[in-house]
Amino acid sequence: MTRSHRSHTDPDNLAPRRRTVVKAAAAGAVLAAPLAAATPARAAAVAPAFLHGVASGDPLPDGILLWTRVTPTAEAVPGSGLGPDVTVSWTVATDRAFTNVVSKGSLTATAASDHTVKADIRGLRPATDYWFRFSAGGTDSPAGRARTAPAADAAVAGLRFGVVSCSNWEAGHFAAYRHLAARGDLDAWLHLGDYLYEYGTGEFGSRGTVVRPHAPAHEILTLADYRVRHGQYKTDPDLQALHAAAPAIAIWDDHEIANDTWSGGAENHTEGAEGTWAARQAAAKQAYFEWMPVRPAIAGTTYRRLRFGKLADLSLLDLRSFRSQQVAVGNGSVDDPERTLTGRAQLDWLKAGLQSSDTTWRLVGNSVMIAPFAIGSLSAELLKPLAKLLGLPQEGLGLNPDQWDGYTDDRREVLAHLRSHAIRNTVFLTGDIHMAWANDVPVNAGTYPLSASAATEFVVSSVSSDNLDDALKVPEGSASALAAPVIRAANRHVQWVDTDRHGYGVLDLTADRAQMDYYVLSDRTKADTASSWARSYRTRSGTQRVERSYDPV
Repeated sequence: MTRSHRSHTDPDNLAPRRRTVVKAAAAGAVLAAPLAAATPARAAAVAPAFLHGVASGDPLPDGILLWTRVTPTAEAVPGSGLGPDVTVSWTVATDRAFTNVVSKGSLTATAASDHTVKADIRGLRPATDYWFRFSAGGTDSPAGRARTAPAADAAVAGLRFGVVSCSNWEAGHFAAYRHLAARGDLDAWLHLGDYLYEYGTGEFGSRGTVVRPHAPAHEILTLADYRVRHGQYKTDPDLQALHAAAPAIAIWDDHEIANDTWSGGAENHTEGAEGTWAARQAAAKQAYFEWMPVRPAIAGTTYRRLRFGKLADLSLLDLRSFRSQQVAVGNGSVDDPERTLTGRAQLDWLKAGLQSSDTTWRLVGNSVMIAPFAIGSLSAELLKPLAKLLGLPQEGLGLNPDQWDGYTDDRREVLAHLRSHAIRNTVFLTGDIHMAWANDVPVNAGTYPLSASAATEFVVSSVSSDNLDDALKVPEGSASALAAPVIRAANRHVQWVDTDRHGYGVLDLTADRAQMDYYVLSDRTKADTASSWARSYRTRSGTQRVERSYDPV
């Protein structure tokens, strides 16, 4: 998402930024204090120890991916490169007491993988709950619950997924994860990008207050830096609880690497002063795959497809690794067919999967909004902070070049494909912009609602990252009360937008409808904050449009 330190059209972009002198000195080393901050204090007292929780991910009908990180000795903290090899065993059972063990084995955790391990378990039964744990040196990890996907040909009555995006450690606590974990009814949960943020302490919005500082304190650049940051995030108790409660299905957006990442660089990267882009991107991706319960379908990417019986398949996109550089705002080359968001191979893969799918619902895990968006005529006091938040031109032109709006030929091709092949029930699930939206995805936004809607889109708000009321530093709800009507008037395919609140979604699928329940948090700065239902929208099978539902499922 565009939350720029600088404009893409600024001729000073080629000059080193204010941070680079400090960071260039820090780039080659990771200090002891930041390393220690990424690991709980009890690390020094207990070793081996499982201080970063356990996780499962990418469920298959016959298998699940299991993850943990072991701290073998007190000094072997994330990013240190220290610590001996240690044997880590895993156990999978059908019961929480582990009396009926169905699978077990062992792996070796080494400093080369930051002492993270993944076990890709197969031979399990479909649509079944399992319990798992790890052990090392006589110490057991916490237990986690995993659930396999339904058999590919199974008639599935319903599915339920948690949906989250944009969790900034410094802006608040991750209570959204705690509330999702407490439900106990999720088949899996989707993280749609910005699982962590790369910025140094105080460099990214949090209403001007750092609730809890990042480690390391500087912007992350090296493999050690990214490992430290991942390690810090996985000390959050609410994140650990959700990872232990249900399988994660994750894709990255830009902040897992750097703001406004594209295939050859990023807005938040200065070549040379911050090392090479190739080295930074490789470090970020290596740390991501070490620390996340994700199977890379193609080396170095997160695009892949999962199936959940005959009810749904889920195409997960990587919209950073292959994209062309974002154009300057207002630049007509957004329509250039030579420019791409997805890359040719991924776009063909997506189209082929949508066309060949025989499931009732075709879900697309999508890190940036696909529905078109125009600003309209917002007042000046709302326009500037909203434009900054969305990465839009503050003059009011309706374009976010970091979203599908900046790559219109790719979007046109996808939507034309859906229409020409009569592909129904495609639902895009999106994060990135720190706001909640319920959108039709029109073939021609300019003539909507007279033109057809080819798909629908549910966008979830941020777990903690700043939104419009935070940018304005006004009471929650007041900015949305002014902005939402103007946004909807200029974008008739937008059925609802909430620009102000933090929270999460719960997607519930049946053969008849896909419904997103939107939940909001009372106060992101408080670890024990309450959660409440805000709104629900659904897509009835065959309609390609969203409508309001007046009760959560």
